[in-house]
Amino acid sequence: MARLRVAHKKETNGMPEAIEITHQNETSHGAYRADLPGAAKTAELTWRAMGPLRIVDHTFVPPEMRGRGVAQQLVEALVADARSEGFKIVPQCSYVAALFRRHPEWSALLAEPDS
Repeated sequence: MARLRVAHKKETNGMPEAIEITHQNETSHGAYRADLPGAAKTAELTWRAMGPLRIVDHTFVPPEMRGRGVAQQLVEALVADARSEGFKIVPQCSYVAALFRRHPEWSALLAEPDS
């Protein structure tokens, strides 16, 4: 089990300047997680691997922390890892898919659909 701690610095709507994002990589699956002050549950983005692909299947942010850019920071951590590690992303989660549509500069990281 590999764990990586990343302090993702970004000022967002009432969030602290940096939230600590932990990446858990179990080879076949993994997650990006953030424990947030004042939140009862951990924010997370989960994925499963299929060869060189990371299939992102879920994001969750506790209700009391929504609308503050936390989920976007989790996706940005995934995108940064995709760039540095060379994997492609399949956004099955509707939030992640919507974020990719808003960020055309990430399009090279999307897996090509099967023909």
